[in-house]
Amino acid sequence: MTTYFSSNFKLGILGGGQLGKMMLYSTRKFDITTHVMDASEEAPCKIACNQFTLGNLMDFDAVYNFGKQVDVLTFEIENINIDALERLEHEGVKVFPSSETLRIIQNKATQKLFYKNNDIPTSSFLRFEDLSTLHEAIAQDDLKFPFVWKAAQFGYDGNGVKMIRDVSDLEGLPTSECIAEDLVPFKNELAVIVARTENGAVKTYPVVEMEFHPEANQVEYVICPARIDQAVAQKAQAVALKVSEAFKHVGLLAVEMFQTKDDEILVNEVAPRPHNSGHQTIEASYTSQFEQHLRAILNLPLGKTDSKVGGIMVNLVGAEGHTGNVIYKNIEQIMTLEGVTPHIYGKKQTRPFRKMGHVTIVNEDLAEARRIGQIVKETIEVVSD
Repeated sequence: MTTYFSSNFKLGILGGGQLGKMMLYSTRKFDITTHVMDASEEAPCKIACNQFTLGNLMDFDAVYNFGKQVDVLTFEIENINIDALERLEHEGVKVFPSSETLRIIQNKATQKLFYKNNDIPTSSFLRFEDLSTLHEAIAQDDLKFPFVWKAAQFGYDGNGVKMIRDVSDLEGLPTSECIAEDLVPFKNELAVIVARTENGAVKTYPVVEMEFHPEANQVEYVICPARIDQAVAQKAQAVALKVSEAFKHVGLLAVEMFQTKDDEILVNEVAPRPHNSGHQTIEASYTSQFEQHLRAILNLPLGKTDSKVGGIMVNLVGAEGHTGNVIYKNIEQIMTLEGVTPHIYGKKQTRPFRKMGHVTIVNEDLAEARRIGQIVKETIEVVSD
């Protein structure tokens, strides 16, 4: 048996952002030695890992050389050189989730085809090798407005996704590979996080409900448990488990879904890592998503996924019109509210809609937690000096 705790074992994390930083809460609790690589000198992870390496995650040599120094390699972002991960796997480094899983997920067109081929319910879509072929499809009446345009690669935090209502909406978009998805008439956007170990043990977290910012296409609130019928929750859990089984991932898989007007469940997309829809688990669950990811990739017993209490997560994003050194205005004021815990990610520079932190509100009464969440959202401001 491998000894992870207070030992020579080294865990590598590719990506040094806030997800990695929150994963390090748990590695420090367990005294697991961690190496982190990120392209930014000011990566939030830098203060909490044992060794920090500056490097480009898309560069083969940088990823390969970093991976050779560790025993198990994981990641907190999808934009990574997959060929380097494959080479490391062939040379005996454990990479979780695997390069094969990441290769499918990294490209949204490949991801959608994977759902279709595995009989996983998802919205109808068309794949285009570039923007000009999408324009041709419109001209030939093979693609009708409105639809959702998604860049096949390198989208994040609402970037790379746009509602297209007429031709003018396509102006200025990247010319690279993309997909056009049918608009889904949905009641709710839901998510389920599934944890899976190397030996196939699986656990799911309760279904959460997500409320999005209409302009930025970013999650504003995560509500756990989702305010939906039990039958719909069971269906969402079953779909998430089916997706997990198809990918056979190791680690966490966050499955984002639509609940349609007819209470069908359609998979939107997945993330093979800790996810925005699980931040409330730090305060509200028996086992946080970050600890669970570690348990899963190290093949340790999975922790209890039940919520101890109702949880709401509010994203803190940079205010519009503010770029520069960050100031968290009225943060002391929100800390007077019951059950409120701020998490500040450690990014020194703010810009409009940049994820700078989140606030968790826990309460035995979910409606009260949501009410306090609204006050938090309206009170705290992420501005520049």
